[in-house]
Amino acid sequence: MTARTTRRSTAPRSSKPSLRVERSLQRDGYRLIAGMDEVGRGALAGPVSVGVVVIDEHTRTVPQGVKDSKLLSPAARERMVPAVRRWATDYAVGHASAAEIDTIGIMAALRLAGTRALELLHVIPDLVVLDGNHDWLTDPERDGLLGLICDGPRTPPVTTMIKADMKCSSVAAASVLAKVERDGMLVAFHDDFPHYNWAGNKGYSAPNHLAAIKVHGPCELHRRSWHPFSGDAAVPSPAAAGSVDAAAPGKEQVNVR
Repeated sequence: MTARTTRRSTAPRSSKPSLRVERSLQRDGYRLIAGMDEVGRGALAGPVSVGVVVIDEHTRTVPQGVKDSKLLSPAARERMVPAVRRWATDYAVGHASAAEIDTIGIMAALRLAGTRALELLHVIPDLVVLDGNHDWLTDPERDGLLGLICDGPRTPPVTTMIKADMKCSSVAAASVLAKVERDGMLVAFHDDFPHYNWAGNKGYSAPNHLAAIKVHGPCELHRRSWHPFSGDAAVPSPAAAGSVDAAAPGKEQVNVR
């Protein structure tokens, strides 16, 4: 089986995800469908995270309320996680750290996080559905023609679909798992670096986060190759954490990935 071309969707953002796309792909011979989505691509700090949710032909009713994580409140996302885990045939979340993003770039880091998520599964998907129009998961050196001379497992076939997180239940569910797990990591990091208020902004470029960076500079959990960090030398340690008036808790930015 070979990877498919990008599927376009004109559905409105309010449309409810379903299993229609997954069922169509299963009728084409792909039994185990893995919906995959990323979160944290646009953050200034913390990892980029990739969720994957696998369904098979026996997967039935989608848990009530499952939709793209950007459309759910933090509390609703957290309530959704147990239901998604019970519903899925298999699931996982993989991460690539800020240091890895700096070293290999964001697209390769997405591939690394996605590969790690696949490696955590107990099953091998027959096809991966990615949100968007770009296949960032397939490594051309390993999974393309050059892959014939490479060792190690190869990525399953991939199909991309614009607004898949609005249409495909497996992709929407994957975005929820990834968002909740990554947010939990940033909340835990907050204790070591409270002046950045990661518990509130989850590492994105909220005003209080940017204000704290101006005062304290970046730490080792920031993506230092990114603007506005490039050229900065100082990297504060957790021991240097402190409070700053400009970094008072603010509203979480839930509409960015």
